[in-house]
Amino acid sequence: MREWWVHVGLICVPLLAVYLHIPPPQLSPVLQKWHSAGEVFRFRGYNIFYRDSFGALGNSDVIILLHGFPTSSYDWNKIWEPLSQRFHRVIALDFLGFGFSDKPRPHRYSIFEQASVVEALVAHLGLVDQRVNLLSHDYGDTVALELLYRSDQNRTGHLTINSLCLSNGGLFPETHYPRLLQTLLKDYSFLSPVLTRLTNYMLFSKGISEVFGPYTQPTDAEFWDMWTGLRYNDGNLVLDSILQYINQRLKHKERWVGALTSTFIPSSFPGSPPPCFLSSLCFFSTHDLWTLGPSQPSSPVHSSLPATGPEVNGHCFG
Repeated sequence: MREWWVHVGLICVPLLAVYLHIPPPQLSPVLQKWHSAGEVFRFRGYNIFYRDSFGALGNSDVIILLHGFPTSSYDWNKIWEPLSQRFHRVIALDFLGFGFSDKPRPHRYSIFEQASVVEALVAHLGLVDQRVNLLSHDYGDTVALELLYRSDQNRTGHLTINSLCLSNGGLFPETHYPRLLQTLLKDYSFLSPVLTRLTNYMLFSKGISEVFGPYTQPTDAEFWDMWTGLRYNDGNLVLDSILQYINQRLKHKERWVGALTSTFIPSSFPGSPPPCFLSSLCFFSTHDLWTLGPSQPSSPVHSSLPATGPEVNGHCFG
């Protein structure tokens, strides 16, 4: 009997220590450099991290990059320079609850709030009257659709969208299948406090690796940087709240899919665009984002938006 309790103790004590506190990893030199190159602005009392750099001369084109879940603006680091050569101004932010931005808890995170964060950043940078190009990924796709809806409805403070590029997002809720851990976190609140604390690097890297193809896997260092960004300011503890966006996609499907299928945005980014900017609405897979640097990406799937409101069908999303 005594041996049984000893074994239980040897198992439970480390698990309890893990549950209570795991120090976040230190920033790598490349993450530290990314952080140092950014700034923060205040949104409803919270600090929002963003990067804003000036690139190509001779035009005034602005592109805003909206990252995915559960990572950060650092997702765009490999294509930052190519974009800077193409656009006059390249802007990216960490949504509230992500990356180097504040991660309040408890907090009811929503796509609507994140869209307001983007609008506030645009106002902060003095770009309210500027036509902007949006490039979004995953979670950012839904934020982009809310911004598109507000623009089409001419809401106060809305962005003037010049063009839109969506990548690897669950745009149509009925075709999106969350992973088991995501489902448990978003729908089973009694498990969330335990799961968010016990989520570790091995589980994280395994889940993220399945998003990439066999020839486009991130390096161990890149996986670690993603994990570091997630753990910064205890971001793992707000995963359950942020994951409510999956339920929001379903609840507000008519609003966001409707905006996608009935909008009138220009047919292309201005000038001579690179391959993934050939049309007003451009779908491409995650690996294109990671190889769009020195090497050429494989051909993305392109689709011009319909002039009126028929459903957009027949496209493969990642």
